[in-house]
Amino acid sequence: MSATLELAAVTGDLKALGSIGYGLAAIGPGVGVGIVFGKGTEALARQPEAAGLIRANQILGFAFCEALALIGIVMPFVYGS
Repeated sequence: MSATLELAAVTGDLKALGSIGYGLAAIGPGVGVGIVFGKGTEALARQPEAAGLIRANQILGFAFCEALALIGIVMPFVYGS
């Protein structure tokens, strides 16, 4: 019986560790989104006539950064117990 309790405690600790890990991993896409929009704003300030192309590239970069965060949210549900 005590082995089962110990296993449950370890499993709970691993789930908590996974949550902390995902929280730390979410920093990457957050920084990426900040860089995408910061550089896009700089580009718009330098070349306002290219606003359509710059905006399209911003949206594409944002989508790729957010995809990483969403994959990180989904993977524990796919491979978790």
